[in-house]
Amino acid sequence: MNENHALCSTAEWAEHMEAEVLEPVTAGLDLGNTMLEIGPGPGAATHWLRNRVKQLVALELDPDDAARLADEVAGTNVTVQVGDATRLPFSEASFDSVGCFTMLHHVPTAQEQFTILCEAYRVLRPEGVLVGADSLASQGLHEFHEGDTYNPIDPARLFVFLQAAGFGHVMVSAGEELLFTARKASEERSCE
Repeated sequence: MNENHALCSTAEWAEHMEAEVLEPVTAGLDLGNTMLEIGPGPGAATHWLRNRVKQLVALELDPDDAARLADEVAGTNVTVQVGDATRLPFSEASFDSVGCFTMLHHVPTAQEQFTILCEAYRVLRPEGVLVGADSLASQGLHEFHEGDTYNPIDPARLFVFLQAAGFGHVMVSAGEELLFTARKASEERSCE
């Protein structure tokens, strides 16, 4: 991450995430009791999500970010783990919901983005929900990510990836933010 990403640790960013991303994308959804958050970074979504589920597991690739977040949420219903979202260290059907917020564009390749969605499907319980958001491609965001991984996911490609991963009831909305939800089918399917 470059120095511009300090923005993601601010109260202003957390407020933006709550009002413009989290509230709209989760409206009317039951996140269940157990949720996995993939790629929480500094935890802008984590603090909001932990008040909506009984147990939240946050899986972060960067050990330093994971340690900082673990310190912040110590003594709460959040468990922070270091791990790779392309190889989730959880059994099948472990979570009622999975969330990934503004992290897919940090994944270097489209294949790895697809693999993360397949892994999310694998660890969801039947009828579980995937909920997420990401940034739409723009010159401003390209410049913001200078010297960093920036691989924005196209809304149409995201829709296809979610369906190919096995999800049903797929919703992808591209407005100011790229918001998406999808449900795991009640009968098992595997990633194609």
